[in-house]
Amino acid sequence: MYAVIKTGGKQHRVSPGEVLAVEKLAGNQGDEVVFDQVLMVVNEEDIRIGAPIVEGAKVVGEILEQTKGAKLNVFRMKRRKGYKKKTGHRQQLTSMKIKEISV
Repeated sequence: MYAVIKTGGKQHRVSPGEVLAVEKLAGNQGDEVVFDQVLMVVNEEDIRIGAPIVEGAKVVGEILEQTKGAKLNVFRMKRRKGYKKKTGHRQQLTSMKIKEISV
């Protein structure tokens, strides 16, 4: 059984027991998060596709930790002008474990 959810402007395929990192969600370690925007649910031979979301479906997850992603280096340069600028960025992430998928 798996589902496709929408969070943080992205779509994630999730199944029970899976651990994934999504863009930062409000909450502390151990808090429960409910995702209402479920785009598709597949349960063996029963496939439900939403238009755009599946009515009554939800995915429940538990927050494991709040972390930061890997560093991204951003470098800008204009040739022959002496302009160089280097900055970095680390995305705030929430690591979570999917507990259940219900329809």
